[in-house]
Amino acid sequence: MASVLVLGGTSWVGGAVAAHALSLGHEVTCLARGESGRAPEGTTWVRADRSDPAAYEALPRDIRWDLVVDVARQPGHVRGAVRALADRTTSWAFVSSCSVYARHDEPGADESAELLPALESDTATPEQYGEGKVACEQAVAEGRGGDALVARSGLIVGHGDPSERSGYWPGRFSQAARDGGPVLVPDHPAQPVQWVDVRDLTAWLIQAGLRGTTGRYNAVGAALSLTEVLDTAAQVAGFDGEVVRAGSTALAQQDVRDFMGPRSLPLWLADPAWQSFMDRSGAAAARAGLETRSLEETMAAALAWETELGTSRPRARAGLARAEELAVIRSLSGSSAVHGG
Repeated sequence: MASVLVLGGTSWVGGAVAAHALSLGHEVTCLARGESGRAPEGTTWVRADRSDPAAYEALPRDIRWDLVVDVARQPGHVRGAVRALADRTTSWAFVSSCSVYARHDEPGADESAELLPALESDTATPEQYGEGKVACEQAVAEGRGGDALVARSGLIVGHGDPSERSGYWPGRFSQAARDGGPVLVPDHPAQPVQWVDVRDLTAWLIQAGLRGTTGRYNAVGAALSLTEVLDTAAQVAGFDGEVVRAGSTALAQQDVRDFMGPRSLPLWLADPAWQSFMDRSGAAAARAGLETRSLEETMAAALAWETELGTSRPRARAGLARAEELAVIRSLSGSSAVHGG
């Protein structure tokens, strides 16, 4: 049995890390404010605000952690954690992001690709997410040298995904299977789509972290085509109805946005400069033991989550409401930029 400290543990990914470590029989402690939820039952929850320099004094002083897993996005939080705990921990794993890269138009780029400039301040705005993660990585490197695992995750998907991106498609196909209407999809069939299932990421973080794996890795699965993703989502949802495809120009004219946010079609990328955002090399992580499950399994988990939330709910973070979608389809009807299937 290992002692695992999760810095976080009450939000989605941190909670999944803690729950997985607990399921393996490890002794798990979560340090978090708890504003995003509760730590998994069975863990030791230390309530502390990481913005407070004294936050880590609440942890037991007689424990040398076998593994610390940090999921923070604020550089100040990571800097404080490394200062307080770097010498009290055997292994360290930091969940970073592929958003650290400066360019997203290089298909198959690996970990040597150019990074964004590191944020100098302790607090990153949402618009500074990538620069903030670069600063977090630097803090880990300065505190641990090369003795840390840095997982540059791609999109993290599956059951519990708060972004609403991965669940939109199986959820929408399921809804359409019940109401008999068509589904609007972006006409970009070859666009790559790449992600990591939260179950695969958490399993690897614990396994590789406790094994002492170090280095920077793109924690991603294989790049699939948008067509593969949509076809599998429809299959998992039991949908065999009409699909209406529309190009970027037609969608923009209807104020339908790409990737995420209100009135969006998730996972579609319209900007050529971002076409390889979901097409990075995951070869190094695979060699380091990251195993990824089938597309069908991930889509089934995403559909289960959408069903739990309610497929007819208002969509705040990604996707079109069903009524909005059908209105767009009616407006596009007869346009040469639109075709059914």
